[in-house]
Amino acid sequence: MAAVHPWDPFSAVEADVRALVANPRWPGLPAHLRAEALAATTVVTPDGGRWIFGAHARWYLHDPRDGRWHLAAPPRGQPLRTGRHGAPILPPHLLPGGADFIAPAGSTQAFIGPDVHPDLTEEVRVLLRRMGRKSELDYPLAAFQDVFAGDVPGTVAAVWGTIMWCAYAPAFDGNERLLTIFGEYLRRPLPGDEWVRWLTRPRLDALVALYAERARATEDRAALRLVALMADTAQILADDARFAPRAHALLAMLEPLLHRPELDRAAVLTSDESVRQAWLARVPEDLRRWLLPDTDPGAAFRHTVYDLVESLGFTSDAVRAAASFLTDLPGGGPRLQTWLDHRVRHAYAELIAHVAEYGEHTEPDGFAVPAFLWTGATGGWPSRATSPATARGVIVAPPDRESAAAVLGAAYAAGLAWCRLTGAEVPEDGFAGARAIVRRLVHERDDHPPVNH
Repeated sequence: MAAVHPWDPFSAVEADVRALVANPRWPGLPAHLRAEALAATTVVTPDGGRWIFGAHARWYLHDPRDGRWHLAAPPRGQPLRTGRHGAPILPPHLLPGGADFIAPAGSTQAFIGPDVHPDLTEEVRVLLRRMGRKSELDYPLAAFQDVFAGDVPGTVAAVWGTIMWCAYAPAFDGNERLLTIFGEYLRRPLPGDEWVRWLTRPRLDALVALYAERARATEDRAALRLVALMADTAQILADDARFAPRAHALLAMLEPLLHRPELDRAAVLTSDESVRQAWLARVPEDLRRWLLPDTDPGAAFRHTVYDLVESLGFTSDAVRAAASFLTDLPGGGPRLQTWLDHRVRHAYAELIAHVAEYGEHTEPDGFAVPAFLWTGATGGWPSRATSPATARGVIVAPPDRESAAAVLGAAYAAGLAWCRLTGAEVPEDGFAGARAIVRRLVHERDDHPPVNH
C-alpha cells in the first residue's frame, strides 16, 4: 500500500492563491479587489496568528503589536482555519503581481557536502584558462584588488566575481575544485581553514566597474569581452540551483548589451552607478527578489531569515532553532530584533537574555557553541535526538547531508545579509552555528549535488 502523506493546510491555501494569481484577469484587477480576494484566504493558527500567502509567493504574519505584516515561514503541519477573520487591511506590498509567483526557487545549500558537479567545474576551468592569458594592460584589475595579485587580468576577476555574485551562500569546501582553479591568481589565501572557505558575495558594483572602466577608456572591444565572459560564466552556473536564480538575473542584465553594444554608452559617461541602475532595470519581475541584496538589504535579510526557518522544518521548533543561529550575528540585540517577525523576535530575545545571564560556553578547541544542541555521532546522521533540549534552544539534527547543507547555506546567507545591512565585518572563520554544522558535514563523502533542495 502506498504511503499516505499528511494533508498540509498551508500547502492547500498556497494552491488556492496560486490559482487566483494565475488567472489572466488578476493583473488587471484594481488593487482593492485583489486585496479583498487575498484577504478571503487569510488563515489562522491555534495561537491566533493570522497568515497571508502574498507577494513573492511567500507567507506573511500579522504582528499584533504594530499591525504590520512580516515575512514569516509558516508552521507547516499545524491545524488552521481559513476565512477573513476580521477582514484584514492588506498593504499594497503584500499583493502578488503575478510574475513574482513564477520566480525560480533556487537552493539554500552551501557548497560543503554536496559538491559542484565536475562537468560544471570543468567548463569554468576551460573558460578561465583561456581568458587568464590576457594581458593585465588590456584588462586592468578595476575591482577585486583585495583578492587577486596586481598582474592578474580583469578577465580572471570577471569569472570569479560572477561565481561569487551568483552564489546564494558562498561557503565552499576547502577542497572545492571550483575555487582551487583560481589558486595561481590569488593575492593571499582565502579566508577559512582546510575544511571550509568562508567567502562573501560582492556587490554588483564590482562587476559594473570591470566593464565601465574599459568602456570609459574607449576600449569597447575589451569592455564587451568582459560582458561576454560574465554572461558565459553565468550561463554555465545556471545548471546548479545554488547559482541559478541570480545567474539568470545577471544574464538578463548582460545579454541586451551583447546585442546592442552602444546600449549603456550614455550611462558609462555619467557614472558607474548609472550603469548599475541600467543593468538592474533590465531584470524582469520574476527575478527581482534575487536582486534584493543589491537593491534592498533590509528585505534581503528578512528573506534569508525566512529561508533559515524553512530549512529547519525538521526540528521540533524551527523558529527557536533559527533564532539560535541569529544570536551569532555581530552587533545584534535590539537592533536585529526590529527586522524579525514577532515569533522569531521573542525567541531571539529569550536566547539573548539567557546568554547575558549564564554566559556563553565554548568547546575545548575554542569555538563558540551556538544556542542549540547538535546531536549525532561524527560521520553519520542520527535518526532521533540523543540529548535533551535545554532552556536555551532546541535540538538540531538534520536527517541527511542535503538538509544539513541547506541549513548551513541559509544560516550563512542570513549572516552575510545582516553584515551587508549593518556594515558589520564578516568573521573570517565564519559564524559559530555554521561552523558547528561544518564539523559534521566534512566527514561525509563528497558527491554531486541534487539539482534542487
